[in-house]
Amino acid sequence: MLKKLIPSLQVTTIYDIDLNDLWQKGCRGIITDLDNTLVGAKAPLATPELIDWLKVVGQIGFQVVIVSNNREARVTRFAEPLSLPFIYRARKPTSLSFRRALQMMKLQPEQTVVIGDQMLTDVLGGNRMGLYTILVKPISLVDEGFFTKVNRRIEKAALTIMKR
Repeated sequence: MLKKLIPSLQVTTIYDIDLNDLWQKGCRGIITDLDNTLVGAKAPLATPELIDWLKVVGQIGFQVVIVSNNREARVTRFAEPLSLPFIYRARKPTSLSFRRALQMMKLQPEQTVVIGDQMLTDVLGGNRMGLYTILVKPISLVDEGFFTKVNRRIEKAALTIMKR
């Protein structure tokens, strides 16, 4: 079980991901979390830096789907101005939302990357589906919800066990 919590790659932010390397490895799609992965949990819209990053992602040829456990209003308000497809109330780490995202992009698991800030939702869900998983550090821990705070404590305990 603990192996499923280990990401394929760990970076500080999405901006540290070598997109060209992913493309060379055959990755063609990106499933990304929203809150504390792309922007802070309370940031309503994309930052200019994120907009530029998404342009590069598109220029390389990647497809992107936002998969978030957050509510419809939050995810819609963020994703629609960017013209990005999205899945809200995803219930990660269950596989249904990951399968839906793969279908939306018409890609196979081995062609797809999952980017997120939580081991128990993004990494576990992606690893269970055979996706390449990238864990980023959370942008902000200040405005996180109750369940995210609980997940962070469990993640901390799991990391302690894995280090032994």
